[in-house]
Amino acid sequence: MHKMRKLLIIGYVWPEPNSSAAGSRMLQLILLFKEWGWDIAFASCAADSEFAINLAEIGVSKHAIQLNHPSFDAFIKDLNPQLVLFDRFLMEEQFGWRVAEVCPDAIRLLDTEDLHSLRNARQLAYKKNGELSKTDLYADMAKREVASILRCDCSLIISEFEMDLLVQTYGINPSILLYYPILFNEASLVQTETLPSYEERSNFMFMGNFLHEPNWAAVKYLKEIIWPIIRSKLPQAKLEIYGAYPSQKVEQLHQAKDGFHIMGRAEEALPIFKKARVCIAPILFGAGLKGKLLDAMVSGTPTITTTMGAEGINGTLPWSGFIEDDAIIFAEKAIELYTNKTQWQTAQKNGFTILQTRFQKARFEPILLAKITQLEANLPNHRNTNFIGSILHHQTLLSTKYMSKWIEGKSKKN
Repeated sequence: MHKMRKLLIIGYVWPEPNSSAAGSRMLQLILLFKEWGWDIAFASCAADSEFAINLAEIGVSKHAIQLNHPSFDAFIKDLNPQLVLFDRFLMEEQFGWRVAEVCPDAIRLLDTEDLHSLRNARQLAYKKNGELSKTDLYADMAKREVASILRCDCSLIISEFEMDLLVQTYGINPSILLYYPILFNEASLVQTETLPSYEERSNFMFMGNFLHEPNWAAVKYLKEIIWPIIRSKLPQAKLEIYGAYPSQKVEQLHQAKDGFHIMGRAEEALPIFKKARVCIAPILFGAGLKGKLLDAMVSGTPTITTTMGAEGINGTLPWSGFIEDDAIIFAEKAIELYTNKTQWQTAQKNGFTILQTRFQKARFEPILLAKITQLEANLPNHRNTNFIGSILHHQTLLSTKYMSKWIEGKSKKN
């Protein structure tokens, strides 16, 4: 009888599909591997969350693990997975050397989610009011993240922009990268007849997890600069802001008399998008793909965003609304999209075209399966072509291992 292959996912957090795009992507990957017949274990050091998905319900075993602790070695030895998926580079840093030591033949796959170092570099550049420079791109976090990518057999990259950056700026061999964006199945790409019409919708909306700094910066920018301009022209309009984990400083922005409403966590995203007429997302820095803008397209809701917000989404296709970086023009275009039915309908159609052309599950899933099959058949040769990665493994194994052993030793003494 064919033995089920085992996949171990080492999660940065327990997956929360209703809280973030990262959570829904992780769920998508889990369900895909289930479909392919893998036996899946999900392990994390994170505290439990009431909003995390019930893993047992989807047939995934759940394991709490500890940082810098030898119990992980016994756990993975016993599990003996054929494939280990690291959720973000921080998990590969912590556990990659242990996986390599205990299960050297397991394929090591990294899901970057978005390039954390790119988001971080852009955030720092934004705070000092400067353009992103080469120096920003070569900061310590970039060295750590790129080293992590090099140590893995393959890394899933969510955006074409990030693929180009890794290959052209950091000189990474494309054979250890796979472009794998957020995906939608045919069934979720319903067309206009089943969606609320222009007349049935009202209000502007924004959605984003507030643990994510770019979302807080966008909401502040809306409150202080963009919304007052829109509201002066559309005095009856409302802006509803949804997002998981709103802090007190977010709650304090709520001002019903100005039509600025902080709504808190959304139980489900799509019904909210479907009620809104326009999604407004002035993203000032960030990386990866903005899940909220793709959800808006699925819901037939036109969007107005910045160059940063649209990055990696539409390729050469026309946007589902407007892309604008100047605050005053941004506000004017938001008003135009809200009040002009013809513009609105064109924008909605553009969104459907983007999803169908660029984010179809049926197109990308076979590519991932082919990559894993190729790695399974040819792992030693694949690793030999990534010599820099093997050097890094050798060095990291030594440095991280001894640092971790030192922490272990210290905690025993205490």
